[in-house]
Amino acid sequence: MIIESVLAAAEPLLAGRQVTDAVLGLSLTAVELDGLDIGVSYVLRHNLPAGCSIFGFAQDIIGKPAFEVASLAVKGRDDAQRGVGMAVITAATRSLDLPDEPNTPTPFGLKVLPGDTVGMIGYIPPVANQLGKLANRVLVFDRGLSSNGGEGAAQATPMELQSQLLPECDLMIITGTTLINNTLEQLLGWCTKAREIVLVGASTPMIKEAFKGTGVTALAGSWWDAAYKQEMFKRLSLSCGIHHLREMMIKKLVQVEA
Repeated sequence: MIIESVLAAAEPLLAGRQVTDAVLGLSLTAVELDGLDIGVSYVLRHNLPAGCSIFGFAQDIIGKPAFEVASLAVKGRDDAQRGVGMAVITAATRSLDLPDEPNTPTPFGLKVLPGDTVGMIGYIPPVANQLGKLANRVLVFDRGLSSNGGEGAAQATPMELQSQLLPECDLMIITGTTLINNTLEQLLGWCTKAREIVLVGASTPMIKEAFKGTGVTALAGSWWDAAYKQEMFKRLSLSCGIHHLREMMIKKLVQVEA
């Protein structure tokens, strides 16, 4: 699986490092390594198990070797554990030389043609709105919107149509959370026509070597300004969303070789 390749590629970046702090919010999880680098991942709440003390594993991660906790991205028993592991991996990418996302007229610098069909796995309102003005149509697949409604629900395409409609998409925007819930491989298998596939969001591990040959053409993730750490962790503990952290975000865009 791709997540196994990601973990293997991250291992040298995590060697000798330690988890020094963490916060598990209702929307986002953040992990700090060595009191220096912060990584974030989305909390996939929809399939989490019930129970008062079911997430007690997090009480034991502070002080543990970073690679041991990162291994939860592969070995975790649920989306909460896998999300913590992914946050550790995204924190580790701080040691890489990654280019900032350039200021381009289209999201992620994509060449969008008027006749294009764009598929989105995970609803990102600003990106969906911008692409909707450029492409022929935008198909948004988001399990949370489809099952629970809320903002953007009217734009959601039924999840059961993925296998039918994704092969028609010329461009694909896929959230990095698909690595947490182990759906990325299936989705990529349906994206037979897409000329560009961008993995996006805070949960995206920007280690391009792990995605070579997968069909993914770019990784659009984020670093976090550690100077904001205290305020950031407070907001996360109060269940903030990604838009509450905009001033702390450093957007990155990495091209993946075919």
